[in-house]
Amino acid sequence: MPSPDSLLDDLAGAVLGEVRRQAGADAAATVRAERSTLALTRFADSAIHQNVADEQVTLHLQLTVDGGRTATAATTRSRPDAVADLVAATLAAARLRPRDPSWPGLGEPAPLTSAGSPDEATAAASPADRAAGVAAFVAAAGGLSTAGFVQTAALSTVLADTAGRHLRGATTSAICDGIARLSGADGVARSMSARLADLDCAALGARAGAKARAGVDAVPVDPGSYPVVLEPAAVTDLVGGLVSGQFNGKAVVDGTSGLRLGEQQFDPAVTLTDDPAAGVGLPFDTEGTPTARTELVRDGVPVGLTTDRRTAAALDRAPSGHASDVSTTWGPVAGDPVLSPGSGGSVTDLVAGLERGLLVSDLWYTRVVEARRSVWTGLTRNGVWLVEDGQLVAPVSTLRFTQSYLEALAPGAVVVGSEVDPQPYRLMGPMGYNRVAVPALRLAAWNITGNAAG
Repeated sequence: MPSPDSLLDDLAGAVLGEVRRQAGADAAATVRAERSTLALTRFADSAIHQNVADEQVTLHLQLTVDGGRTATAATTRSRPDAVADLVAATLAAARLRPRDPSWPGLGEPAPLTSAGSPDEATAAASPADRAAGVAAFVAAAGGLSTAGFVQTAALSTVLADTAGRHLRGATTSAICDGIARLSGADGVARSMSARLADLDCAALGARAGAKARAGVDAVPVDPGSYPVVLEPAAVTDLVGGLVSGQFNGKAVVDGTSGLRLGEQQFDPAVTLTDDPAAGVGLPFDTEGTPTARTELVRDGVPVGLTTDRRTAAALDRAPSGHASDVSTTWGPVAGDPVLSPGSGGSVTDLVAGLERGLLVSDLWYTRVVEARRSVWTGLTRNGVWLVEDGQLVAPVSTLRFTQSYLEALAPGAVVVGSEVDPQPYRLMGPMGYNRVAVPALRLAAWNITGNAAG
């Protein structure tokens, strides 16, 4: 039986052959043949209620004809007639498009290469394997009501184009994400890895249970500016907002980014990179550009951007390997951000440095208010506590914040924790979630603009 890679190779070759037949030798085309597997085991009321799995092969085609008329299309049908239909539909759409004077063309020809180190056990994980993670989370929560999911995913990709590139890549991921609940108080814990075996679901369940017990009988606090400790789940949202809205090359081209490259815009404790090798990314992007480690902030100074071929050309930079199926619309976004650990110690150590402030577990429903200043508004959830003299003195009810993420990380405002915690976060990844590896942060000021009372 042919290997999965050879099947994807054959499909990619068939699409390129059909492009040459229908569009001619001058057409420029990039095709990706992808096999994806996503399996999810959900639980609620401390019991599994759903187990689903989906496996599919998808063909993606970008076709450019007549010196810059470009269209894209995709199909999950892979029979020979479906391949011909995909090319015909894409070609018809391309011929209706205006010429794009900024079309960057294809990359340089390259020989066949294979890369990526997927975990076979994760790719082949069974419902029983995921159920074992659920059982560990539920048991460790100590009798509290729990809910959440354990997910495994695998992706294999072959990319080929009319410039002569032929690339293979593969990756896997696993997530455990759950809450524990007591008397209306929720505690959350989640983690993401390339390997299911790396997830300690019992430790996550114990953490969620402890948070729920500590969150009962929450009280409101007055709006105002508070020093805060953000736990990794909350820091993930902050980093996600920055990489999508500030370091995104399209935002720079469009003038909606407030970055000042080369200046001391952030605290010197802040170092941020995008590192697919440390996360769950593929070794190349949807244009075939290698996805090497990209420095974004070095010791508080913005030094890099994420680009695809189009934004790189507009900025007179080399493409960084961040093209995606939506980068033309949303821009090229970092897929595996890593915020380097600092010397601040554990969450407990960071809290000990607060005279009066807040410990925040998680943020949600966040939306950008002002793009250039990276002002976001959203809500806290899954646990907030008032801190006085370095001690937790009371749980706090849900709070609304409105805060510039850029200003929150300004020089003199940040202490970075020592323990990096990889979190799942929805950015632009092909597997549903990206892995964002971040420590906790202590920030000098965070604007609370409302609470559960109004």
